[in-house]
Amino acid sequence: MKQKFFSLKWRAIFLTSLVLLGLSSVFTFVSHLNMTRQFQVMQNNNYERQIKEIDVSIERDSNDLRQLASIVAASESLGDSLVSQNVAAGEEVLESQWPTLQLGSGLEEVTVFNTDGSVFLHMGQAQPDINDDIVARWIKNVGDNEIPENKVFCRQSCRQYAIVPILLDGESVGIVMVARPLADIALYTLQNAGGNIALVLNNDEKNTVDDHYLFDWSMTVTAITREQSTLALLKSAVNKFPFDDLLGDPRIIKHDDRFYELLAMPIEAEEESSKGYFILTSDVSDQISNINRTTSYTLLIALSGWLIAEILLFGIMWRPMARLRRLTYLLPVLAQGGFEKIRQHANTKNGLWHDEIDVLGQTTQKLANQLEILEGEVDLKGRQLNERLVELSHERDFITGLLNTAHVLIFTQDSDGRITLVNQYALEVLGMEKDQLVGQRFRDIFHHHARTLNHSTGQHESVVRGARHEEKIITWVHTAMGGNDRTAQRISVGLDISARKKAEQQLEWLAHRDPLTSLYNRRFFQQSLEAVIGRGAYGAVLYLDLDQFKMVNELGGHHAGDQLLRLVADALSSELAGECIVARQGGDEFSILLEAAGAQEAVGVAEKVHERLEGILFSEGGRHHRAMASIGIALYPEHGDNETDLMASADLAMYKAKEKSTQKWHLLSSIHESREQLQERAYWVELIRSSLAADRFMLMFQPIVRIDDFSVKHYEVLLRMQDENGTLHMPGAFIPVAERFGLIVEIDRWVVREAITLLSVFKDKQISLAINLSGQSLHDESIKHFLENEIKNNGVCPSRIIVEITETAAVADLAAARNVLQEISELGCQIALDDFGVGFSSFHYLDQLPSNYIKIDGSFVQNMLRDDKDRLIVKSIADIAHGFGKLVIAEFVDNKDMLSILDSYGVTYAQGYYLGRPERNIISDEVI
Repeated sequence: MKQKFFSLKWRAIFLTSLVLLGLSSVFTFVSHLNMTRQFQVMQNNNYERQIKEIDVSIERDSNDLRQLASIVAASESLGDSLVSQNVAAGEEVLESQWPTLQLGSGLEEVTVFNTDGSVFLHMGQAQPDINDDIVARWIKNVGDNEIPENKVFCRQSCRQYAIVPILLDGESVGIVMVARPLADIALYTLQNAGGNIALVLNNDEKNTVDDHYLFDWSMTVTAITREQSTLALLKSAVNKFPFDDLLGDPRIIKHDDRFYELLAMPIEAEEESSKGYFILTSDVSDQISNINRTTSYTLLIALSGWLIAEILLFGIMWRPMARLRRLTYLLPVLAQGGFEKIRQHANTKNGLWHDEIDVLGQTTQKLANQLEILEGEVDLKGRQLNERLVELSHERDFITGLLNTAHVLIFTQDSDGRITLVNQYALEVLGMEKDQLVGQRFRDIFHHHARTLNHSTGQHESVVRGARHEEKIITWVHTAMGGNDRTAQRISVGLDISARKKAEQQLEWLAHRDPLTSLYNRRFFQQSLEAVIGRGAYGAVLYLDLDQFKMVNELGGHHAGDQLLRLVADALSSELAGECIVARQGGDEFSILLEAAGAQEAVGVAEKVHERLEGILFSEGGRHHRAMASIGIALYPEHGDNETDLMASADLAMYKAKEKSTQKWHLLSSIHESREQLQERAYWVELIRSSLAADRFMLMFQPIVRIDDFSVKHYEVLLRMQDENGTLHMPGAFIPVAERFGLIVEIDRWVVREAITLLSVFKDKQISLAINLSGQSLHDESIKHFLENEIKNNGVCPSRIIVEITETAAVADLAAARNVLQEISELGCQIALDDFGVGFSSFHYLDQLPSNYIKIDGSFVQNMLRDDKDRLIVKSIADIAHGFGKLVIAEFVDNKDMLSILDSYGVTYAQGYYLGRPERNIISDEVI
């Protein structure tokens, strides 16, 4: 539909007219409103003044009336006549005063009462419609209280009453009551102030005859000023609004082409009397006329201003709009390429002042010049674009080929998570057609959680069915794609990690299991035992040691020993399946954890195991071998409330069983043997303390060799303890006791102090010392400051100190270990994780603990020449350590063949008896 043309000139005039007219209206309205409010305020102040004057006049008249009554009551002759009940004497007294009271003070009646309330005498005209009971109540109140009172009573008229007691010699002998009309006072007061007033009384008896009766208001006019005009005004008001509208706020009424304002004022009178009101009227015609006249002048001036402003605006816009129309006719020429015509006709005027139209003309000329330049550039860009399209076509073909040949699953998704593109490899892996995937939601196909898809990026794993219905584990990486193309907002790349997951599961199995027997390993058994003890439970531990196992190894070879261990493991697993935890402790030692078992149940299991093992018989190399075992039984918590004590008790019981010739199991006594154990521990504790005091500890040094050049640059510091007889004790004999009784931290500090002192002797030799720290030292908050002080005091480079901690100590309290090791590392010391690989947790915590070296546990290195699984573990640990940027040290290297394998695995350092035994002294710059 074609839009109608409406000139900008007329649009501006129309809008400004609306604004100016609106402002004129608002200004006139506000002016009128302010004048009206000022008028109302002035009138309200006037009425307040008049009402106050009426109230003051009534109050003053009441006081005067009470004084007149007091003068009458003070006449001694009147009091005597009351006492003597001489009515004639009393009338004589009043008659002498009556003309003055009636004419001078306006009294209409005087009544004298006896003290019993009866009328003694009366003069004047009584109010005809007042009830005698009301008067009697007034008289009684004054007689009882002997206090004068003023009353107002209205019925057909309103009167003021003053009631005063008559006292004679200090005693009340009677009461005098005087009355006069209320209307005279108010009318006189208001007339002096200007305006008119009417006294009206409520009268529910409809009276259509009385000319002073206001029918719709049910009011009777009893007194009025300027009766003819004021009464006509009231009758006009009766027909226009109810009487209640006059109470509180004045009302304006138009009458006889004049404006009057009316306000009603209630009269305070007795409850039994009729309601009375003063109606105040005032002529406000002149004020309203002035307001209307001023408002008209204001409106006329505003409209004149509007008209003048529009004429000026029209004159100002006429010529610029004509120039603007000329430019609009020229602009379509730009589309036709008429650039020269634009330059000729879009000229600007030459003058002192320039305006927006001039700017528009200049801009039009510049636009023509620019468009002419752009037209040439567009032609050039068009040729370049065609060349670029050819290049993009080649790139598209390259990316398509890359997507279809890459061995990863590639999808693109739109903003709703629907698949828009899939590569050929994904179709082959999933065994699906492209039409089955495109348009489907990614999460519906791969069961991906919806919350993750709300983000543009992320990573997750999912399990899908392959083309041969086999389960495949896919790890996905989602990345947001640039641009605003709704059809491809996210790219998802999936990698098939099924083989890696299978290897991880195997490693996890190996972490908890003994590779030879498939039983649980020592680490898992220790963790399980610590867990049940920590719960405060009870049970038993059976510790098995195969008898004559060494002989089987020597006669039949290691193969025979391994076969025997597997047969024993199979027998234990089948006999105790589901009842307990069976583990291989190492070598020919096995352990069984019986939860919630007492001594009787433990003995029963031991006998059952013994019988089952006796049934094992196998032949190897022409020799027959039989399985025999000694079984030690310890109960918890009776024989130990922690893993170390309990296993020591079970080990002790096992040795007791070996001493027996017939019964091959032994249950540790809870009294005698425990006392012996305490004595044994006390001996070691005292020996440790005395050795610390007498400085009888000794350091040994075992070289750690670099495999590629067999150079020795650092040594592991090993500890020995010498007793008073000069006998050297290995750490395995006293370290568990030291840990149990809190002496291990002191031993650690002795070793650190001696080792750093020794390093200061070899300042010129670039050797490093590996110092073992216990798990308790990792909880020592002052270990960092101790190390720092020792390094500073001896002037040793901290990088020459390697702090070794076992994996068990590190992961027992990961947070504490990480903090302490981080502080030690910040000092400049190096960190080595010892016995690495025993627990699968090593891989999880490797990136959380600061370390420079990884020492592969010797149990894997020892057997790797004959056990493929151990070689796999060693290689896996080396690969993972390299991935984290760590150097690898292999322990327990006992022959040359091990070195070549370790070298092929990328292991940097080796340590073992083949390379060097622990020695008392350090041989610097040694090459093995």
